[in-house]
Amino acid sequence: MARRKGVRQYETDFSSGLAAGVLLACLIGCSTQQSTVPSGPEVPDSSALEIPSGQGPALSSSNGGGASGEISREGALAIALDNAGVLEGDAYNIKNETDRDHGITIYDIEFETEYGDYDFEIAIDGGRIVGADYEVDEEWLNTLSGSPVSMEEATEIVAGKVPGSSAADVTIWEESGDGRGRYEGELFFDGMKFEFEIDPQTGRIFDWNADLRD
Repeated sequence: MARRKGVRQYETDFSSGLAAGVLLACLIGCSTQQSTVPSGPEVPDSSALEIPSGQGPALSSSNGGGASGEISREGALAIALDNAGVLEGDAYNIKNETDRDHGITIYDIEFETEYGDYDFEIAIDGGRIVGADYEVDEEWLNTLSGSPVSMEEATEIVAGKVPGSSAADVTIWEESGDGRGRYEGELFFDGMKFEFEIDPQTGRIFDWNADLRD
Protein backbone atom coordinates (compact mmCIF):
# COMPACT_ATOMS: atom_id res chain seq x y z
CA MET A 1 0.00 0.00 0.00
CA ALA A 2 2.83 2.37 0.85
CA ARG A 3 4.35 1.63 -2.55
CA ARG A 4 1.14 2.44 -4.41
CA LYS A 5 0.86 5.68 -2.45
CA GLY A 6 4.39 6.61 -3.51
CA VAL A 7 3.53 6.04 -7.17
CA ARG A 8 0.42 8.14 -6.90
CA GLN A 9 2.38 10.83 -5.13
CA TYR A 10 4.97 10.74 -7.92
CA GLU A 11 2.26 10.93 -10.56
CA THR A 12 0.65 13.84 -8.73
CA ASP A 13 3.95 15.64 -8.37
CA PHE A 14 4.79 15.00 -12.04
CA SER A 15 1.41 16.26 -13.19
CA SER A 16 1.74 19.35 -11.02
CA GLY A 17 5.23 19.98 -12.30
CA LEU A 18 4.13 19.53 -15.91
CA ALA A 19 1.22 21.93 -15.44
CA ALA A 20 3.49 24.47 -13.81
CA GLY A 21 5.95 24.15 -16.67
CA VAL A 22 3.25 24.68 -19.28
CA LEU A 23 1.91 27.67 -17.34
CA LEU A 24 5.40 29.17 -17.04
CA ALA A 25 6.05 28.71 -20.77
CA CYS A 26 2.74 30.33 -21.54
CA LEU A 27 3.51 33.27 -19.27
CA ILE A 28 6.97 33.74 -20.83
CA GLY A 29 5.55 33.50 -24.35
CA CYS A 30 2.77 35.98 -23.62
CA SER A 31 5.19 38.36 -21.93
CA THR A 32 7.55 38.25 -24.92
CA GLN A 33 4.71 38.81 -27.36
CA GLN A 34 3.39 41.83 -25.42
CA SER A 35 6.84 43.45 -25.13
CA THR A 36 7.56 43.26 -28.87
CA VAL A 37 7.08 46.67 -30.59
CA PRO A 38 6.18 46.57 -34.28
CA SER A 39 9.11 47.95 -36.29
CA GLY A 40 7.02 49.23 -39.20
CA PRO A 41 7.52 48.46 -42.87
CA GLU A 42 10.91 47.08 -43.73
CA VAL A 43 13.18 49.57 -45.44
CA PRO A 44 14.60 48.05 -48.61
CA ASP A 45 18.35 47.84 -48.97
CA SER A 46 19.55 50.91 -50.85
CA SER A 47 21.99 48.79 -52.81
CA ALA A 48 19.03 47.08 -54.42
CA LEU A 49 17.61 50.36 -55.72
CA GLU A 50 19.19 50.91 -59.11
CA ILE A 51 18.56 53.96 -61.27
CA PRO A 52 17.92 52.92 -64.86
CA SER A 53 20.56 54.13 -67.27
CA GLY A 54 19.81 57.57 -68.66
CA GLN A 55 17.24 58.43 -65.96
CA GLY A 56 19.52 59.54 -63.16
CA PRO A 57 20.62 63.13 -62.56
CA ALA A 58 23.37 64.15 -64.97
CA LEU A 59 26.39 66.25 -64.02
CA SER A 60 25.71 69.62 -65.58
CA SER A 61 28.51 71.25 -67.55
CA SER A 62 26.55 74.40 -68.33
CA ASN A 63 28.61 76.48 -65.93
CA GLY A 64 31.79 74.76 -66.98
CA GLY A 65 32.96 74.62 -63.39
CA GLY A 66 33.99 72.13 -60.79
CA ALA A 67 34.64 72.58 -57.10
CA SER A 68 36.91 75.54 -57.83
CA GLY A 69 34.15 77.43 -59.68
CA GLU A 70 36.03 77.51 -62.97
CA ILE A 71 34.01 78.11 -66.12
CA SER A 72 34.54 76.76 -69.62
CA ARG A 73 35.32 78.73 -72.77
CA GLU A 74 31.74 78.17 -73.92
CA GLY A 75 30.42 79.41 -70.58
CA ALA A 76 32.59 82.53 -70.79
CA LEU A 77 31.39 83.28 -74.32
CA ALA A 78 27.77 82.91 -73.19
CA ILE A 79 28.42 85.42 -70.38
CA ALA A 80 29.94 87.90 -72.83
CA LEU A 81 27.11 87.58 -75.35
CA ASP A 82 24.48 87.99 -72.65
CA ASN A 83 26.17 91.06 -71.19
CA ALA A 84 26.49 92.64 -74.62
CA GLY A 85 22.92 91.77 -75.59
CA VAL A 86 24.15 89.98 -78.71
CA LEU A 87 22.52 86.86 -80.13
CA GLU A 88 24.92 83.97 -80.65
CA GLY A 89 23.98 83.80 -84.32
CA ASP A 90 24.98 87.46 -84.81
CA ALA A 91 28.57 86.93 -83.64
CA TYR A 92 31.39 85.92 -85.98
CA ASN A 93 35.20 85.94 -86.12
CA ILE A 94 35.13 84.80 -82.51
CA LYS A 95 38.44 84.58 -80.65
CA ASN A 96 38.56 82.98 -77.22
CA GLU A 97 42.00 82.68 -75.63
CA THR A 98 43.39 82.34 -72.12
CA ASP A 99 45.50 85.19 -70.74
CA ARG A 100 46.33 86.98 -67.49
CA ASP A 101 45.46 90.52 -66.45
CA HIS A 102 45.92 92.16 -63.03
CA GLY A 103 47.10 88.79 -61.75
CA ILE A 104 43.85 87.09 -62.82
CA THR A 105 43.65 84.19 -65.27
CA ILE A 106 41.04 85.18 -67.86
CA TYR A 107 39.37 84.29 -71.11
CA ASP A 108 40.11 87.09 -73.57
CA ILE A 109 37.10 87.05 -75.89
CA GLU A 110 36.67 89.05 -79.09
CA PHE A 111 33.90 88.88 -81.65
CA GLU A 112 32.36 90.95 -84.40
CA THR A 113 28.79 91.69 -85.46
CA GLU A 114 27.27 93.68 -88.32
CA TYR A 115 26.73 96.53 -85.89
CA GLY A 116 29.88 96.59 -83.74
CA ASP A 117 33.02 94.94 -82.37
CA TYR A 118 33.25 93.50 -78.85
CA ASP A 119 36.08 92.65 -76.47
CA PHE A 120 35.61 90.98 -73.07
CA GLU A 121 37.89 89.73 -70.32
CA ILE A 122 36.23 87.14 -68.09
CA ALA A 123 37.81 85.52 -65.03
CA ILE A 124 38.11 81.78 -65.44
CA ASP A 125 37.48 81.31 -61.73
CA GLY A 126 33.89 82.40 -61.14
CA GLY A 127 33.05 83.99 -64.51
CA ARG A 128 33.31 87.62 -63.38
CA ILE A 129 33.64 90.20 -66.16
CA VAL A 130 36.86 92.08 -65.36
CA GLY A 131 37.10 93.97 -68.64
CA ALA A 132 34.82 94.98 -71.49
CA ASP A 133 34.98 97.33 -74.46
CA TYR A 134 32.49 97.74 -77.27
CA GLU A 135 30.92 100.42 -79.42
CA VAL A 136 27.83 100.02 -81.57
CA ASP A 137 27.67 101.64 -85.01
CA GLU A 138 25.50 104.75 -84.78
CA GLU A 139 24.04 104.26 -88.28
CA TRP A 140 22.70 100.91 -87.16
CA LEU A 141 21.45 102.57 -83.99
CA ASN A 142 19.38 104.96 -86.13
CA THR A 143 17.49 102.02 -87.65
CA LEU A 144 16.24 100.77 -84.28
CA SER A 145 12.92 101.54 -82.76
CA GLY A 146 12.39 102.18 -79.08
CA SER A 147 10.93 104.45 -76.48
CA PRO A 148 12.72 107.56 -75.18
CA VAL A 149 14.19 107.28 -71.69
CA SER A 150 14.81 109.96 -69.09
CA MET A 151 18.14 110.46 -67.38
CA GLU A 152 16.77 108.71 -64.28
CA GLU A 153 15.70 105.72 -66.37
CA ALA A 154 19.10 105.63 -68.07
CA THR A 155 20.71 105.54 -64.63
CA GLU A 156 18.65 102.49 -63.71
CA ILE A 157 19.63 100.79 -66.98
CA VAL A 158 23.32 101.19 -66.17
CA ALA A 159 22.94 100.04 -62.56
CA GLY A 160 21.01 96.99 -63.75
CA LYS A 161 23.91 96.01 -65.99
CA VAL A 162 26.34 95.83 -63.04
CA PRO A 163 25.09 93.26 -60.47
CA GLY A 164 25.15 94.58 -56.92
CA SER A 165 25.36 98.24 -57.86
CA SER A 166 22.62 100.85 -57.48
CA ALA A 167 21.60 104.12 -59.09
CA ALA A 168 23.49 105.95 -56.34
CA ASP A 169 26.77 104.55 -57.76
CA VAL A 170 26.13 106.10 -61.19
CA THR A 171 27.25 109.55 -62.31
CA ILE A 172 25.45 110.67 -65.48
CA TRP A 173 25.13 113.78 -67.64
CA GLU A 174 23.73 114.77 -71.02
CA GLU A 175 25.82 115.57 -74.12
CA SER A 176 24.69 116.96 -77.45
CA GLY A 177 27.77 118.69 -78.87
CA ASP A 178 28.12 116.46 -81.97
CA GLY A 179 24.51 116.91 -83.05
CA ARG A 180 23.35 113.66 -81.51
CA GLY A 181 22.00 113.72 -77.99
CA ARG A 182 23.27 111.10 -75.58
CA TYR A 183 23.67 110.30 -71.94
CA GLU A 184 27.24 109.79 -70.83
CA GLY A 185 28.56 108.78 -67.46
CA GLU A 186 30.58 106.48 -65.27
CA LEU A 187 30.15 104.03 -62.46
CA PHE A 188 32.67 102.90 -59.85
CA PHE A 189 31.83 99.63 -58.15
CA ASP A 190 33.66 96.64 -56.64
CA GLY A 191 37.08 97.72 -57.91
CA MET A 192 35.80 98.40 -61.43
CA LYS A 193 35.36 101.57 -63.43
CA PHE A 194 32.59 101.61 -66.03
CA GLU A 195 32.09 104.27 -68.69
CA PHE A 196 29.05 104.39 -70.94
CA GLU A 197 26.99 106.23 -73.54
CA ILE A 198 23.24 105.68 -73.90
CA ASP A 199 20.91 106.67 -76.71
CA PRO A 200 18.07 108.73 -75.15
CA GLN A 201 15.70 107.77 -77.97
CA THR A 202 15.91 104.01 -77.45
CA GLY A 203 17.55 103.49 -74.06
CA ARG A 204 20.25 101.36 -75.67
CA ILE A 205 23.85 101.38 -74.44
CA PHE A 206 25.93 101.91 -77.57
CA ASP A 207 29.33 102.54 -75.97
CA TRP A 208 30.56 100.58 -72.94
CA ASN A 209 33.95 100.28 -71.30
CA ALA A 210 34.87 98.46 -68.10
CA ASP A 211 38.27 98.08 -66.45
CA LEU A 212 39.68 96.85 -63.17
CA ARG A 213 41.18 99.62 -61.07
CA ASP A 214 44.54 99.07 -59.32
